[in-house]
Amino acid sequence: MHFSGNTRPIHANRHLRVVCIGAGPSGIYLAYKLKTCLVDFTLDVYEKNLEVGGTWFENRYPGCACDIPAHNYTYSFEPKPDFSATYAAADEIQQYFKSFVDHHDLRRYIHCHHSVVGAHWDEQSAEWVVQVQYTGGVLIRRCDFLINGSGILNSPRWPEISGLGSFNGTVIHTALWDERVDLTGKRVGLIGMGSSGVQILPYLQEKAAHVTVFARSPTWILSSGGGMEYHEFSEEERKTFRDSPHALREFRQMTERDLHALFPALIQGTKTQRDMCYLAREQMEGSIKDEAVASKLIPNFPLGCRRITPGAQCLRALNAPNVSLVMDNITAVDQHHCTTAEHEYEVDVLICATGFDTSFCPRLPIVGRNCTLLAEQWMHEPRTYLGVAVNNFPNYFTFLGPNSPFGLTSALFTIELQGSYMLHFLNRWQKEGIRTYDPTAHAVDDFIAHKDLFMQGSVWGSSCHSWYKSKSGKVIAQWPGSSLHYMEALAQPRYEDFHITYAGGNRFAYLGNGISQTEAREDVDSAYYIRDEDDGQSIFRGLLSNVNIKDTRHMLE
Repeated sequence: MHFSGNTRPIHANRHLRVVCIGAGPSGIYLAYKLKTCLVDFTLDVYEKNLEVGGTWFENRYPGCACDIPAHNYTYSFEPKPDFSATYAAADEIQQYFKSFVDHHDLRRYIHCHHSVVGAHWDEQSAEWVVQVQYTGGVLIRRCDFLINGSGILNSPRWPEISGLGSFNGTVIHTALWDERVDLTGKRVGLIGMGSSGVQILPYLQEKAAHVTVFARSPTWILSSGGGMEYHEFSEEERKTFRDSPHALREFRQMTERDLHALFPALIQGTKTQRDMCYLAREQMEGSIKDEAVASKLIPNFPLGCRRITPGAQCLRALNAPNVSLVMDNITAVDQHHCTTAEHEYEVDVLICATGFDTSFCPRLPIVGRNCTLLAEQWMHEPRTYLGVAVNNFPNYFTFLGPNSPFGLTSALFTIELQGSYMLHFLNRWQKEGIRTYDPTAHAVDDFIAHKDLFMQGSVWGSSCHSWYKSKSGKVIAQWPGSSLHYMEALAQPRYEDFHITYAGGNRFAYLGNGISQTEAREDVDSAYYIRDEDDGQSIFRGLLSNVNIKDTRHMLE
């Protein structure tokens, strides 16, 4: 018999090699997904840190916690019943990821203290060539797919202030916290009132003689409402969650429904938006005793334009006599002072709660087709296909890329959606002899055009300074819709939006030797589709199972 170069049954798996950058929540989920859903693959997850966890390993400043209810800051299928509080501390979350990795035996795929320092696409072999630095030198790995799970909250952004390097006291970034720093009796300057500033202020207020908070723009800080209530779980409550998975699932589902219900608040002009703004303003005015402070801190822009931060303890700290709020930019720093347009402030310690580089431009050279450097392609605007793929970069996917959902629900929900979406492509690559996937430039252009139009009616498109936006004002870190909307958008890939090439040239070479997988497997009834009545299931059910099948050549002898 004659075949088009393939003597195996239809949909027979071919070996797949994957390299993932980063063993944070994204890389961990990818390892889990490949382990449980695919066979005949090699996966190397390279993590620059000494342990898994990503941002939760790196960020250790006092007060660091999730800003999503903790029981929903888990993978959807693996709850943690014993979180101590609504917004669990970073070390609890880090422990969750470590335990997950160990429970599912994922360390076999993960290489800690290995930094990916570059990657380029080899068109001739249709492979990514990845350079990895480790204590023994630099190693080279070739792979069929490169997955970027490095995230965007891992490169601290320092404030650009004249004279900052001349300051005689301690200067520290919250993301690079040094536990040896003693703030007792010190005059502390806190730069920034984003999430990290809101979280660390209560600690500073308790330790320091005085804290001067420098905030360049107002911000919404909620003490309660919309899933924001802070609560410490008693041992009895934790025991209930441990002993009753049903009770824990109901609690998590209720919380998730509440978060989903808030999406209309992110659309300008809706009743939910007006009601939430009223509630937030009422809470802040009721929590901040000094009317002058309240009037400076409460924004005029819509709730949600910047990331909403739960911060009842922060609002209380702002009332303390040893805390001052300065709503002005620092123009200069000298040996002992911070200077604004109007005043000079003497400080002993400067703490920069100024966030991260959220430009999405990779901090390592990733070179795609035709020597295209990703950082250059994204120089003016990071543009992706649905937040996960990039034109000119074949067989490359990214977790939490530009215009992924970063709004109301957990980032882990987005990670699960994106990882499951990527699996469609990996699975099909194994079974159908595919060589490369590359989203077309036209598809990317159409998506960006739709996104830009949608953002005009959203709160993210209003006037505020936010990491959701690029320097040009374009919204680059939000999806044009709700999280559930994103879920439906990724449910089935639109392969027509991709330029696809095939390993053997003939797209039907995967049909192989004419033998089906059903015939090639002894454990499957070849007449499974014969039934008494229509049971509502597809006649194709059970096909394309990921198993290694036996040699079928004898069937054709």
